[in-house]
Amino acid sequence: MTLATGTPRDTRDAVLHRQHSRESAARTYARTFPIVPVRADGMTVEGADGRRYLDCLSGAGTLALGHNHPVVLDALRRTLDSGAPLHVLDLATAEKDDYTGALFENLPRDFAESAKVHFCGPAGTDAVEAALKLTQTATGRRGMLAFTGAYHGMTAGALAATGNVAVKQPLPTGGEVTRLPYPYAYRCPFGVGGERGAELSAAYVERLLDDPSGGVLPPAAMILEAVQGEGGVIPAPDGWLREMRRITAERGIPLIVDEVQTGAGRTGAMWAVEHSGIVPDVMVLSKAIGGSLPMAVVVYHEDYDGWQPGAHTGTFRGNTLAMAAGAATLRHIAAAGLAERAAVVGARMTERLTALRGELPVIGDVRGRGLMIGVELVDPSGTPDTCGAHPAAPELAARVRAGCLARGLIVELGGRHDAVLRLLPPLTITDEQAEAVLDRLADAIAEASAATTGGRP
Repeated sequence: MTLATGTPRDTRDAVLHRQHSRESAARTYARTFPIVPVRADGMTVEGADGRRYLDCLSGAGTLALGHNHPVVLDALRRTLDSGAPLHVLDLATAEKDDYTGALFENLPRDFAESAKVHFCGPAGTDAVEAALKLTQTATGRRGMLAFTGAYHGMTAGALAATGNVAVKQPLPTGGEVTRLPYPYAYRCPFGVGGERGAELSAAYVERLLDDPSGGVLPPAAMILEAVQGEGGVIPAPDGWLREMRRITAERGIPLIVDEVQTGAGRTGAMWAVEHSGIVPDVMVLSKAIGGSLPMAVVVYHEDYDGWQPGAHTGTFRGNTLAMAAGAATLRHIAAAGLAERAAVVGARMTERLTALRGELPVIGDVRGRGLMIGVELVDPSGTPDTCGAHPAAPELAARVRAGCLARGLIVELGGRHDAVLRLLPPLTITDEQAEAVLDRLADAIAEASAATTGGRP
């Protein structure tokens, strides 16, 4: 067997070397996963060296149905065989009309009833930019409210709303953003943790906005994630989300919920906002909604539809193949009950990982929602903070990631110090695959922990 370019399997290292020499220093996943994938099916990826891996990264959550799912492939083949134009800018096509129908069928009902959709460029960050421009246009304001730990993308406005200091530091400001404390029970910004930390976060937000000397001008919007992904898989308490909805609604501040990673069944509901029952003004969607192909949209209440033609445009605003694959994916998730399945399997995986904390004290916290799971690794010999959390252990986490790869398991890191193991398996994961993931992960953590502590767990 050969690679798509005709390169033999045994030249995997040559392919990786050429990538290293030709591509930018901003490469990310390629640095930690020295794999040249040649085929993939479901949750399994095969490299050019013949090794097989269980993929718990899933294109950073893009592959809701896993690799090359028959539903997706059939939709792509039908579209290709139909002779439909693959690119017509933003003209209406049967595929676009069908995709819009599938999307609105599966949006929260109270939201969809008065919603408009705008097709953006192919990445989630472009949909975030569109949402920011939309609310700025509608309100005539410029400032934004965003949260610690947030990740919204890498373009100027989205990066300004993102919390990660390292990626922002070399760049000029992308806009006026007021940073607010996100409820993070394990490492509470107020040092109290639990429900009390979430209560203090909500009280802080409300009092800051109402303080005439608080320094915050009326903002164009608040943007948040119902579960922070890159920030370390941190689910917002449902009560806190309802408070953010109340606070913004009472003050006429549009609420944008970034569902780029949490959408399409990932958290155990079709959309993460459904757990709390809130109805946002704007939802930003990407990743899984394209059925593994690039797709990004912003969906918003019709009252905000006040921008002029061309106010946010782009050449690749909804690819025909992505629309076909996306429509098929959304309908399959709903018909097969995959969101509900994610809730059940995710709870089972989280329960077993939580039980491991007693055996492996390097596991500081296990959290998540559905099949969006985070395992925060710590140094148990370090001095705990006021909430009892030990210092993060990023070097240990990197060794665990490498140990997982050696065992045929792909997992990535995230969180404040890159010390959180993130599990984003496809929603189609089988019970057997879930057990294999947990076995390999537990072995990797135990081995790396023993090496750190001189043989002790």
